[in-house]
Amino acid sequence: MASDEGTVRVDSWIWSVRLTKTRSAAATACRGGHVRVNGERAKAAQAVRPGDEVRLQHAGRERVVVVSRLVRKRVGAAIAAECFVDNSPPPPPREEIAAVGHRDRGAGRPTKRDRRELEQLRGGR
Repeated sequence: MASDEGTVRVDSWIWSVRLTKTRSAAATACRGGHVRVNGERAKAAQAVRPGDEVRLQHAGRERVVVVSRLVRKRVGAAIAAECFVDNSPPPPPREEIAAVGHRDRGAGRPTKRDRRELEQLRGGR
C-alpha cells in the first residue's frame, strides 16, 4: 500500500489521502487549475514526491499540505493523516459564513422581487 520511494500521480495521491471524495473529482480539480504542486499548476498525471507542497482549492477553501509519505491506494483516515503535514489556514468561523435566507413553510412561491433579494443575499449579481 505505502511506498517511500518513487513518485505517484498527484490526482491519485490527493484521492488516496482523502482530500477529495473521488479520484475523478481530484482529476477534475487538476484540469480546472485548482491544484498546484510547489507553486506550479499541476496536471492530473504530474508526479509528487515526499517534500512537495500541494495546494488544493476544494469545497470553498484552500488546503495546503506537504507530502510526507506516498500512497498509491486509498487508505484509512488514521494512515492518511500520517501521509501529509497540513499547513492549511483555519476555516472561517460559522458566524462569518453568510446565512442563507429561509422562507416560512407554506408561504407560497417566492415573487420575482423575493428571488432577487435572495440572490443578492447569497452573493449573486
